[in-house]
Amino acid sequence: MSVPALLPSPPASPVAESYARLAEVFPGLRIRELGEGEPTPRGGGWVGADELAAGGPALDAFLAWDSAQVLRDHGKRARPDVIASFGLHRYAWPACLLVTVPWFLDRRVPRVPVGDVSFQRALGRMAVRVREFACLPGDPAAVLPGARVVPDEEALRAEVRAAVAEHIEPVLEGFGPRMRRGRRALWGMATDEIVEGLWYVAQLMDEEARAMHELELLLPGSGRTTGSSVSGQDSDSDSGPVPVKPYVGSAGFRELTAPDGRALPTRDRASCCFFYTLSPEDTCVTCPRTCDADRVRKLSAAAAAGTAV
Repeated sequence: MSVPALLPSPPASPVAESYARLAEVFPGLRIRELGEGEPTPRGGGWVGADELAAGGPALDAFLAWDSAQVLRDHGKRARPDVIASFGLHRYAWPACLLVTVPWFLDRRVPRVPVGDVSFQRALGRMAVRVREFACLPGDPAAVLPGARVVPDEEALRAEVRAAVAEHIEPVLEGFGPRMRRGRRALWGMATDEIVEGLWYVAQLMDEEARAMHELELLLPGSGRTTGSSVSGQDSDSDSGPVPVKPYVGSAGFRELTAPDGRALPTRDRASCCFFYTLSPEDTCVTCPRTCDADRVRKLSAAAAAGTAV
């Protein structure tokens, strides 16, 4: 007698496994899914993304944490716009992972509007309610409530860009007046947070090459003219795909060469975090202010130590 093939059972949550995998490789961030009707956490160090987007007292308290940290670590106060830039980075970097990690690992793209997300940065915790998500045909999760099936990978990439924009745009509006930056600069920061967050996590998962390829497809556009593109495409000119609005810039990966001949992937940020205003000699490895010689030195040291940059 023939035995019918068993169909894979749908997961209880479309994103639970992805978030668990993220916590496994990066314990500094743990994400808890909220149940239906469960309120987003408030108080005790928790702040709602909608509160940050409102730009009021909750944002004042959030940025006071950054101001105190800078004073403690550097012995001086930073400009208010610098503090706001630090605060936005410290929120947007993990917030983008809410969307990009499930996409990267399981090809599922959750929608995470600001009303459904809270952050407790002192503990490295986020709480999120996923009501809706996009997936590809054939995904067992397609039968779950809130699933929307899209036809192909490019459609799913569009869902990633839309989901991040839906969440981050109100947050940019909340932080923007304090940062003294225009819309283009703010979306440049959003672009960088998408790319560098997933890039870092993928290194911890030993999937750096795949993440770089996926990110170049997600955020196409011309990169810096120096060096060669990691994807192998010629980058001797600024011609190429136009960045996808509202994002500014692109994944823009390129390669440098270590003294021992190893390839060292890098990119140039579309924005600046202003850390140089506190420590001019200690710029980020992807900062446009960091010359290639310094990048090679820093990346070679990190590679020798077996750490992600």
